[in-house]
Amino acid sequence: MTPETLVETAVAALDGIRARRPLVHNITNYVVMNSTANALLSLGASPVMAHAIEEVADLASIAGALVINIGTLSGPWIEAMVRAGRAARAAGVPVVLDPVGAGATRLRTDTSLRLIREAPPTVIRGNASEILALGSSGAGGRGVDAAHTVEQARAAAVGLARSTGAVVAVTGEEDFVTDGRREVRVANGHALMARITGTGCAATAVTGAFCAVERDALAAAAAALIVFGVAGELAAAGAPRPGTYQVRLLDALDEVDGGAVRARSRIRVAATA
Repeated sequence: MTPETLVETAVAALDGIRARRPLVHNITNYVVMNSTANALLSLGASPVMAHAIEEVADLASIAGALVINIGTLSGPWIEAMVRAGRAARAAGVPVVLDPVGAGATRLRTDTSLRLIREAPPTVIRGNASEILALGSSGAGGRGVDAAHTVEQARAAAVGLARSTGAVVAVTGEEDFVTDGRREVRVANGHALMARITGTGCAATAVTGAFCAVERDALAAAAAALIVFGVAGELAAAGAPRPGTYQVRLLDALDEVDGGAVRARSRIRVAATA
């Protein structure tokens, strides 16, 4: 895989999402349900936000992808996540895990590890502190905010990818994506993305949409972050403030196309040492 072929994969996957409108089943947190659903709709996917334990297995097994976000946990939601993850895996549906706040509390860390063990994800997308908490011992975070840099989490991400078989995406100022053998760095995005709630959760959901149309999970995760980052740049035109930027980001997810992706992509591709 070269930067050029990855960009073309991103363009083809974006076109595929808009042509196929894949169903993305989200078990996500109260804070971002509306904004995450709107991000997927703006991109061209079809979201369903459902967490009732009685129906999650049915929905997960027919979806194009399952996205599990542990941002607002409760006992019944955890069981629903496990049940949905198992059903998705049994049906060959890709699973994307967002371990929100892993490392901040035992509940979040243990839930993330349980999901990895019992419903192995296709992609794990988190910030540096979350990935450090899952990939190495003794590291902690501070809720949804990263207390570490992406580069500090690189070794933990590679180890986590190799031990779980999942693609691991660490997002930050420059995103790092690895399957334990290959790695991609994505430098797209804008500082305002960190000034509004839910952009990380939206990036995870968008990753689910890309996994629904692209079988190479590393390429899918990297493509999602490229497209989401380019949209973040487009949304920043005219230097809006956070409230306006949040609305513009939805517009930009609708606007972003192959031409913008080709012109704006800033990526590096390498074999993992």
